[in-house]
Amino acid sequence: MMEAFFRTHAYLVEHTNAPVRRLLMDEIDWNDRMIGIKGTRGVGKTTFLLQYAKENFDIYDRKCLYVNMNNFYFQGRGIADFAGEFYKRGGKVLLVDQIFKETDWSSQLRKCHDLYPDLKIVFTGSSVMRLKEENPELNGIVKSYNLRGFSFREFLNLQTSNRFRPYTLDEILRNHEHIARQILPYVSPSKYFQDYLHHGFYPFFLEHRNYSENLLKTMNMMTEVDILLIKQIELKYLTKIKKLFYQLAVEGPKAPNVSQLAHDIQTSRATVMNYIKYLTDARLLNMIYPCGQDFPKKPSKVMLHNSNLMYAIYPIEIKKQEVMETFFVNSLWKDHKVNQGNKESYYIVDDEKRFRICDADAKSKIRLNADTIYARYNSEIGKDNQIPLWLLGFLY
Repeated sequence: MMEAFFRTHAYLVEHTNAPVRRLLMDEIDWNDRMIGIKGTRGVGKTTFLLQYAKENFDIYDRKCLYVNMNNFYFQGRGIADFAGEFYKRGGKVLLVDQIFKETDWSSQLRKCHDLYPDLKIVFTGSSVMRLKEENPELNGIVKSYNLRGFSFREFLNLQTSNRFRPYTLDEILRNHEHIARQILPYVSPSKYFQDYLHHGFYPFFLEHRNYSENLLKTMNMMTEVDILLIKQIELKYLTKIKKLFYQLAVEGPKAPNVSQLAHDIQTSRATVMNYIKYLTDARLLNMIYPCGQDFPKKPSKVMLHNSNLMYAIYPIEIKKQEVMETFFVNSLWKDHKVNQGNKESYYIVDDEKRFRICDADAKSKIRLNADTIYARYNSEIGKDNQIPLWLLGFLY
Protein backbone atom coordinates (compact mmCIF):
# COMPACT_ATOMS: atom_id res chain seq x y z
CA MET A 1 0.00 0.00 0.00
CA MET A 2 2.87 2.35 0.86
CA GLU A 3 4.08 2.05 -2.76
CA ALA A 4 0.81 3.51 -4.04
CA PHE A 5 1.23 6.53 -1.74
CA PHE A 6 4.79 7.10 -2.96
CA ARG A 7 3.65 6.90 -6.59
CA THR A 8 0.90 9.45 -5.94
CA HIS A 9 3.37 11.68 -4.11
CA ALA A 10 5.86 11.60 -7.01
CA TYR A 11 3.15 12.36 -9.57
CA LEU A 12 1.68 15.27 -7.57
CA VAL A 13 5.05 16.85 -6.78
CA GLU A 14 6.22 16.54 -10.38
CA HIS A 15 3.03 18.21 -11.65
CA THR A 16 2.94 20.96 -9.03
CA ASN A 17 3.01 24.39 -10.55
CA ALA A 18 3.31 27.19 -8.02
CA PRO A 19 3.99 30.29 -10.11
CA VAL A 20 4.20 32.50 -7.03
CA ARG A 21 6.42 31.55 -4.12
CA ARG A 22 4.36 32.26 -1.03
CA LEU A 23 5.89 34.49 1.62
CA LEU A 24 4.87 32.01 4.33
CA MET A 25 7.49 29.55 2.99
CA ASP A 26 10.19 31.78 4.53
CA GLU A 27 8.26 32.75 7.67
CA ILE A 28 7.93 29.18 8.96
CA ASP A 29 10.64 27.74 11.20
CA TRP A 30 11.04 24.42 9.40
CA ASN A 31 13.14 23.01 12.25
CA ASP A 32 10.02 22.52 14.35
CA ARG A 33 8.77 18.95 14.53
CA MET A 34 5.08 19.64 14.21
CA ILE A 35 3.81 22.45 12.01
CA GLY A 36 0.15 23.25 11.39
CA ILE A 37 -0.86 25.36 8.39
CA LYS A 38 -4.36 26.73 8.64
CA GLY A 39 -6.23 28.55 5.95
CA THR A 40 -9.56 28.89 4.30
CA ARG A 41 -10.58 26.70 1.40
CA GLY A 42 -9.10 27.60 -1.96
CA VAL A 43 -6.07 29.59 -0.75
CA GLY A 44 -3.59 26.95 -1.93
CA LYS A 45 -2.69 24.83 1.13
CA THR A 46 -2.22 21.62 -0.92
CA THR A 47 0.00 23.40 -3.45
CA PHE A 48 1.97 24.88 -0.54
CA LEU A 49 2.75 21.41 0.91
CA LEU A 50 3.73 20.04 -2.49
CA GLN A 51 5.87 23.10 -3.21
CA TYR A 52 7.71 22.52 0.08
CA ALA A 53 8.38 18.91 -0.96
CA LYS A 54 9.56 20.03 -4.41
CA GLU A 55 11.98 22.63 -2.99
CA ASN A 56 13.51 20.36 -0.35
CA PHE A 57 13.47 16.78 -1.67
CA ASP A 58 14.04 14.91 -4.90
CA ILE A 59 10.73 13.64 -6.34
CA TYR A 60 11.68 10.01 -5.63
CA ASP A 61 13.30 10.63 -2.24
CA ARG A 62 11.39 8.43 0.18
CA LYS A 63 12.25 10.52 3.21
CA CYS A 64 9.33 12.82 2.37
CA LEU A 65 5.73 11.78 1.72
CA TYR A 66 2.53 13.71 1.01
CA VAL A 67 -0.80 12.09 1.95
CA ASN A 68 -4.34 13.44 1.83
CA MET A 69 -6.75 12.39 4.57
CA ASN A 70 -9.51 12.34 1.95
CA ASN A 71 -8.15 8.92 1.00
CA PHE A 72 -10.62 6.23 2.12
CA TYR A 73 -7.66 4.13 3.25
CA PHE A 74 -7.53 6.25 6.40
CA GLN A 75 -11.08 5.34 7.35
CA GLY A 76 -9.76 2.09 8.79
CA ARG A 77 -6.35 3.20 9.88
CA GLY A 78 -5.18 6.10 12.04
CA ILE A 79 -2.48 8.47 10.87
CA ALA A 80 -0.26 7.48 13.85
CA ASP A 81 -0.18 3.85 12.71
CA PHE A 82 0.54 4.92 9.12
CA ALA A 83 3.25 7.38 10.26
CA GLY A 84 4.89 4.55 12.22
CA GLU A 85 5.23 2.42 9.11
CA PHE A 86 6.61 5.37 7.12
CA TYR A 87 9.07 6.09 9.95
CA LYS A 88 10.27 2.45 10.06
CA ARG A 89 11.09 2.73 6.35
CA GLY A 90 13.35 5.73 6.99
CA GLY A 91 10.72 8.44 6.56
CA LYS A 92 11.63 11.88 7.94
CA VAL A 93 8.92 14.34 6.79
CA LEU A 94 5.23 13.49 6.55
CA LEU A 95 2.99 16.08 4.88
CA VAL A 96 -0.63 15.49 5.90
CA ASP A 97 -3.36 17.35 4.00
CA GLN A 98 -6.80 17.97 5.58
CA ILE A 99 -5.97 16.48 8.97
CA PHE A 100 -9.45 17.25 10.37
CA LYS A 101 -10.94 14.46 8.22
CA GLU A 102 -9.68 12.09 10.93
CA THR A 103 -12.03 12.15 13.92
CA ASP A 104 -9.40 11.96 16.66
CA TRP A 105 -6.72 13.82 14.71
CA SER A 106 -5.30 15.74 17.69
CA SER A 107 -4.62 12.63 19.82
CA GLN A 108 -3.21 10.87 16.72
CA LEU A 109 -0.78 13.75 16.19
CA ARG A 110 0.20 13.67 19.85
CA LYS A 111 0.93 9.95 19.50
CA CYS A 112 3.16 10.61 16.47
CA HIS A 113 5.02 13.28 18.41
CA ASP A 114 5.66 10.99 21.38
CA LEU A 115 6.48 7.78 19.48
CA TYR A 116 8.60 9.02 16.55
CA PRO A 117 11.13 11.58 17.80
CA ASP A 118 12.87 12.06 14.43
CA LEU A 119 9.72 12.50 12.36
CA LYS A 120 8.56 15.94 11.25
CA ILE A 121 4.86 16.35 10.49
CA VAL A 122 3.50 19.29 8.52
CA PHE A 123 -0.28 19.24 8.35
CA THR A 124 -2.99 21.48 6.91
CA GLY A 125 -6.36 22.24 8.39
CA SER A 126 -9.27 24.58 8.08
CA SER A 127 -9.18 28.14 9.39
CA VAL A 128 -12.20 27.14 11.51
CA MET A 129 -10.05 24.79 13.60
CA ARG A 130 -8.99 26.08 17.00
CA LEU A 131 -5.72 24.23 17.28
CA LYS A 132 -4.72 24.98 20.85
CA GLU A 133 -7.92 26.11 22.55
CA GLU A 134 -9.85 22.96 21.67
CA ASN A 135 -6.96 20.47 21.65
CA PRO A 136 -4.96 20.84 24.87
CA GLU A 137 -2.93 17.70 24.04
CA LEU A 138 -1.24 19.70 21.26
CA ASN A 139 -0.28 22.61 23.51
CA GLY A 140 3.40 23.39 23.28
CA ILE A 141 4.13 20.91 20.49
CA VAL A 142 2.46 22.49 17.43
CA LYS A 143 3.56 25.70 15.77
CA SER A 144 0.61 27.05 13.85
CA TYR A 145 0.64 29.39 10.84
CA ASN A 146 -1.97 30.93 8.55
CA LEU A 147 -1.84 30.76 4.77
CA ARG A 148 -3.85 33.57 3.24
CA GLY A 149 -5.18 34.24 -0.22
CA PHE A 150 -3.02 36.19 -2.65
CA SER A 151 -2.10 39.73 -1.70
CA PHE A 152 -2.29 42.36 -4.43
CA ARG A 153 1.53 42.17 -4.58
CA GLU A 154 1.49 38.41 -5.24
CA PHE A 155 -1.25 38.84 -7.85
CA LEU A 156 0.69 41.64 -9.56
CA ASN A 157 3.93 39.64 -9.59
CA LEU A 158 2.10 36.72 -11.12
CA GLN A 159 0.41 38.78 -13.84
CA THR A 160 3.46 40.83 -14.79
CA SER A 161 6.42 38.50 -13.99
CA ASN A 162 7.86 41.12 -11.64
CA ARG A 163 9.38 40.25 -8.28
CA PHE A 164 8.30 43.12 -6.05
CA ARG A 165 9.03 42.54 -2.39
CA PRO A 166 6.61 43.08 0.51
CA TYR A 167 6.88 46.12 2.80
CA THR A 168 5.92 46.63 6.43
CA LEU A 169 3.21 49.13 7.29
CA ASP A 170 5.83 51.43 8.85
CA GLU A 171 7.94 51.33 5.68
CA ILE A 172 4.90 52.21 3.58
CA LEU A 173 3.85 55.07 5.85
CA ARG A 174 7.39 56.50 5.97
CA ASN A 175 8.50 55.97 2.36
CA HIS A 176 5.38 55.43 0.24
CA GLU A 177 6.39 58.01 -2.40
CA HIS A 178 9.82 56.41 -2.84
CA ILE A 179 8.35 52.86 -2.90
CA ALA A 180 5.72 53.82 -5.49
CA ARG A 181 8.43 55.38 -7.67
CA GLN A 182 10.33 52.09 -7.62
CA ILE A 183 7.25 50.17 -8.77
CA LEU A 184 5.62 52.53 -11.28
CA PRO A 185 8.36 52.39 -13.97
CA TYR A 186 7.74 48.63 -14.27
CA VAL A 187 3.97 48.40 -13.98
CA SER A 188 0.84 50.50 -13.64
CA PRO A 189 -0.87 48.99 -10.58
CA SER A 190 -4.21 50.63 -11.39
CA LYS A 191 -4.42 48.50 -14.55
CA TYR A 192 -4.53 45.35 -12.42
CA PHE A 193 -6.21 46.56 -9.24
CA GLN A 194 -9.82 46.06 -10.35
CA ASP A 195 -9.00 42.54 -11.60
CA TYR A 196 -7.52 41.71 -8.20
CA LEU A 197 -10.55 43.06 -6.34
CA HIS A 198 -12.80 40.94 -8.58
CA HIS A 199 -10.89 37.66 -8.82
CA GLY A 200 -7.35 37.86 -7.46
CA PHE A 201 -7.53 36.64 -3.86
CA TYR A 202 -8.00 32.90 -4.42
CA PRO A 203 -5.28 31.18 -6.48
CA PHE A 204 -7.84 29.15 -8.41
CA PHE A 205 -8.33 32.11 -10.78
CA LEU A 206 -5.37 30.45 -12.56
CA GLU A 207 -7.57 27.49 -13.52
CA HIS A 208 -9.55 27.63 -16.73
CA ARG A 209 -12.90 27.49 -15.03
CA ASN A 210 -15.55 30.06 -14.28
CA TYR A 211 -14.14 31.92 -11.27
CA SER A 212 -17.45 33.02 -9.73
CA GLU A 213 -18.92 29.52 -10.02
CA ASN A 214 -15.79 28.08 -8.47
CA LEU A 215 -15.89 30.62 -5.66
CA LEU A 216 -19.57 29.93 -4.95
CA LYS A 217 -18.76 26.22 -4.73
CA THR A 218 -15.90 27.00 -2.33
CA MET A 219 -18.15 29.20 -0.18
CA ASN A 220 -20.70 26.40 0.06
CA MET A 221 -17.98 23.95 1.07
CA MET A 222 -16.84 26.38 3.77
CA THR A 223 -20.28 26.35 5.34
CA GLU A 224 -21.17 22.70 4.67
CA VAL A 225 -17.86 21.08 5.61
CA ASP A 226 -15.68 23.47 7.56
CA ILE A 227 -18.33 24.96 9.82
CA LEU A 228 -20.72 22.00 10.23
CA LEU A 229 -18.11 19.25 10.44
CA ILE A 230 -15.54 21.01 12.57
CA LYS A 231 -17.99 22.79 14.87
CA GLN A 232 -20.12 19.61 15.07
CA ILE A 233 -23.34 21.40 14.07
CA GLU A 234 -26.34 19.37 12.97
CA LEU A 235 -27.15 19.43 9.26
CA LYS A 236 -30.64 20.84 9.88
CA TYR A 237 -29.08 24.18 10.91
CA LEU A 238 -27.14 24.59 7.65
CA THR A 239 -29.88 26.56 5.90
CA LYS A 240 -30.02 29.01 8.82
CA ILE A 241 -26.26 29.65 8.60
CA LYS A 242 -26.41 30.12 4.83
CA LYS A 243 -29.41 32.42 5.05
CA LEU A 244 -27.68 34.50 7.72
CA PHE A 245 -24.52 34.78 5.62
CA TYR A 246 -26.50 35.85 2.56
CA GLN A 247 -28.43 38.51 4.48
CA LEU A 248 -25.27 39.95 6.00
CA ALA A 249 -23.60 40.00 2.57
CA VAL A 250 -26.51 41.70 0.83
CA GLU A 251 -26.87 44.33 3.53
CA GLY A 252 -23.27 45.44 3.02
CA PRO A 253 -20.76 46.54 5.66
CA LYS A 254 -22.70 47.81 8.66
CA ALA A 255 -23.68 46.96 12.22
CA PRO A 256 -25.85 43.82 12.20
CA ASN A 257 -29.41 44.10 13.51
CA VAL A 258 -29.09 40.97 15.64
CA SER A 259 -32.74 40.93 16.80
CA GLN A 260 -34.00 41.21 13.21
CA LEU A 261 -31.59 38.53 11.98
CA ALA A 262 -32.63 36.22 14.85
CA HIS A 263 -36.26 36.73 13.85
CA ASP A 264 -35.51 36.13 10.13
CA ILE A 265 -33.68 32.85 10.64
CA GLN A 266 -35.80 31.83 13.64
CA THR A 267 -33.17 31.40 16.26
CA SER A 268 -31.87 33.22 19.34
CA ARG A 269 -29.70 36.34 19.39
CA ALA A 270 -26.87 34.38 21.02
CA THR A 271 -26.99 31.78 18.23
CA VAL A 272 -26.87 34.53 15.58
CA MET A 273 -23.72 35.91 17.23
CA ASN A 274 -22.17 32.42 17.35
CA TYR A 275 -22.96 31.85 13.67
CA ILE A 276 -21.38 35.20 12.77
CA LYS A 277 -18.29 34.09 14.71
CA TYR A 278 -18.16 30.75 12.81
CA LEU A 279 -18.51 32.57 9.47
CA THR A 280 -15.66 34.85 10.56
CA ASP A 281 -13.49 31.85 11.53
CA ALA A 282 -14.22 30.37 8.10
CA ARG A 283 -12.89 33.62 6.57
CA LEU A 284 -16.20 34.50 4.98
CA LEU A 285 -16.77 37.57 7.18
CA ASN A 286 -14.77 40.09 9.16
CA MET A 287 -16.13 41.59 12.38
CA ILE A 288 -15.02 45.14 13.13
CA TYR A 289 -15.23 46.46 16.69
CA PRO A 290 -14.63 49.84 18.31
CA CYS A 291 -11.28 49.97 20.17
CA GLY A 292 -11.36 48.00 23.40
CA GLN A 293 -14.33 45.79 22.45
CA ASP A 294 -14.45 42.24 21.13
CA PHE A 295 -16.64 39.15 20.71
CA PRO A 296 -19.18 38.22 22.17
CA LYS A 297 -20.24 41.88 22.02
CA LYS A 298 -22.06 42.99 18.90
CA PRO A 299 -19.60 44.30 16.28
CA SER A 300 -19.96 47.84 14.96
CA LYS A 301 -19.58 46.49 11.45
CA VAL A 302 -19.74 43.12 9.69
CA MET A 303 -18.17 42.97 6.26
CA LEU A 304 -17.23 40.26 3.78
CA HIS A 305 -13.75 38.87 4.33
CA ASN A 306 -12.41 39.91 0.91
CA SER A 307 -13.70 41.80 -2.10
CA ASN A 308 -13.86 38.71 -4.37
CA LEU A 309 -16.73 37.42 -2.23
CA MET A 310 -18.70 40.61 -2.92
CA TYR A 311 -18.65 40.00 -6.66
CA ALA A 312 -19.68 36.35 -6.30
CA ILE A 313 -22.94 37.02 -4.43
CA TYR A 314 -25.97 38.12 -6.46
CA PRO A 315 -27.86 40.34 -6.49
CA ILE A 316 -25.58 42.55 -4.48
CA GLU A 317 -25.21 46.26 -4.98
CA ILE A 318 -21.50 46.86 -5.39
CA LYS A 319 -20.53 50.23 -3.97
CA LYS A 320 -16.97 51.20 -4.81
CA GLN A 321 -16.32 52.73 -1.38
CA GLU A 322 -17.38 49.46 0.32
CA VAL A 323 -15.15 47.38 -1.97
CA MET A 324 -12.17 49.61 -1.14
CA GLU A 325 -12.81 49.43 2.61
CA THR A 326 -13.09 45.63 2.35
CA PHE A 327 -9.72 45.56 0.55
CA PHE A 328 -8.20 47.78 3.24
CA VAL A 329 -9.37 45.61 6.15
CA ASN A 330 -8.41 42.38 4.38
CA SER A 331 -4.90 43.62 3.54
CA LEU A 332 -4.16 44.79 7.08
CA TRP A 333 -5.84 41.89 8.84
CA LYS A 334 -2.85 39.50 8.59
CA ASP A 335 -0.49 41.32 10.97
CA HIS A 336 -2.48 44.25 12.32
CA LYS A 337 -5.45 44.97 14.51
CA VAL A 338 -8.20 46.92 12.74
CA ASN A 339 -10.92 48.72 14.71
CA GLN A 340 -13.81 50.94 13.78
CA GLY A 341 -13.05 54.67 13.77
CA ASN A 342 -15.40 57.31 15.13
CA LYS A 343 -16.83 58.23 11.70
CA GLU A 344 -17.84 56.51 8.44
CA SER A 345 -14.84 55.30 6.38
CA TYR A 346 -12.48 55.77 9.35
CA TYR A 347 -10.51 52.91 10.93
CA ILE A 348 -8.04 52.70 13.82
CA VAL A 349 -5.08 50.41 13.18
CA ASP A 350 -3.06 48.92 16.08
CA ASP A 351 -4.92 51.17 18.56
CA GLU A 352 -3.17 54.33 17.36
CA LYS A 353 -3.07 54.99 13.61
CA ARG A 354 -6.16 56.71 12.23
CA PHE A 355 -6.99 55.88 8.62
CA ARG A 356 -9.60 57.24 6.27
CA ILE A 357 -10.38 55.41 3.02
CA CYS A 358 -11.30 57.92 0.33
CA ASP A 359 -11.58 58.53 -3.40
CA ALA A 360 -8.80 60.65 -4.88
CA ASP A 361 -11.23 61.70 -7.65
CA ALA A 362 -13.94 62.86 -5.25
CA LYS A 363 -15.42 66.16 -6.38
CA SER A 364 -15.74 67.55 -2.85
CA LYS A 365 -12.31 68.34 -1.48
CA ILE A 366 -11.44 66.65 1.81
CA ARG A 367 -10.01 68.85 4.57
CA LEU A 368 -6.82 67.08 5.54
CA ASN A 369 -5.98 66.51 9.19
CA ALA A 370 -2.40 65.91 10.28
CA ASP A 371 -3.47 63.11 12.66
CA THR A 372 -5.10 61.03 9.88
CA ILE A 373 -3.60 58.85 7.13
CA TYR A 374 -5.64 59.06 3.93
CA ALA A 375 -5.62 55.80 1.96
CA ARG A 376 -6.81 56.97 -1.45
CA TYR A 377 -8.08 54.90 -4.35
CA ASN A 378 -7.99 56.12 -7.98
CA SER A 379 -4.48 57.32 -7.23
CA GLU A 380 -1.15 55.79 -8.24
CA ILE A 381 1.13 57.91 -6.08
CA GLY A 382 0.66 59.75 -2.81
CA LYS A 383 2.09 62.67 -0.90
CA ASP A 384 2.80 63.14 2.82
CA ASN A 385 -0.09 61.58 4.79
CA GLN A 386 -2.00 60.66 1.61
CA ILE A 387 -1.00 57.19 0.45
CA PRO A 388 -2.25 55.20 -2.56
CA LEU A 389 -4.58 52.47 -1.28
CA TRP A 390 -3.17 49.81 -3.66
CA LEU A 391 0.20 49.99 -1.89
CA LEU A 392 -1.36 48.44 1.24
CA GLY A 393 -1.66 45.31 -0.92
CA PHE A 394 2.15 45.02 -0.56
CA LEU A 395 2.05 44.19 3.17
CA TYR A 396 2.60 40.49 2.45
